[in-house]
This record gives sequence, structure tokens and C-alpha cells, in this order.
Amino acid sequence: MSSKPHLSEMIIIGHPIELDCPSPKTSFAVVFEDDGKTGYFYGLDLEDKKQPILDSLHIYDVKDILDPNVSVQIDIIWSDDGLKSRLEINGFPHAVFDFESRKAYCRTNYPRPNRRFTNSHKWSDEALDLFK
Repeated sequence: MSSKPHLSEMIIIGHPIELDCPSPKTSFAVVFEDDGKTGYFYGLDLEDKKQPILDSLHIYDVKDILDPNVSVQIDIIWSDDGLKSRLEINGFPHAVFDFESRKAYCRTNYPRPNRRFTNSHKWSDEALDLFK
């Protein structure tokens, strides 16, 4: 499976930004958002017009970043089948949505998962195997 970024953007942590990245093959999409206080990664089903957000994954709190005024590289990667997405910051994986298996993984294991999508946000390096 592909590891090529579908979206690649330099950002400054703590400066509000929203990066939308739809799946290249399905109705799923992901959004990375820094609202100035926190960074989140959202999984969406664009066919659900009433409530497209399936789940959200906490990535960071700006107050916990040692130097929030440094630029970082945000990459969003989709698997070839368009059913799995990974968020990387400076090449390091922070979160994965597996829409096919209805699983979500993030390093902070926060917030509580949306039970209509998944039962856990607990990180597992096995999530990275989805992109091999």
C-alpha cells in the first residue's frame, strides 16, 4: 500500500488552520485542525449529510509544545484502497483512521471514542502495518 502523502503542508503550531483531505476512492475524508489551542484529527463520512464526523482524535495541546512558533510538516497519507488514513507530523505518525475496520488510533488515546465508530483510540504500532 502507498505511503505517499495526499496532503502535505507546513504549519505553525498554535496558528489556526484546517486541512481537509478526502479519500481518493471513497466517501471518507479526514481533517486536521489546529484551533490555536489544540490539534485534532477528524474522520468523516461525507455521505452522512446530517452528522459526517465519525470520530475525533486528540493530537496535541499547544500549551504542552515546547516551542509552538516553529514550523512543522503535516502529512496526511491515504492507503491505496482509500479506506485508511494516517496523520504524520515531521514524518512521525500520530494518528490513524481505519474506516474499513472501524478503528481509530492516536498517541494520546484521547478523547473517549465515539462508540458508533470504534471502541478505543489506544495507539498500536500495528496500525502502521495497514500502509505496507
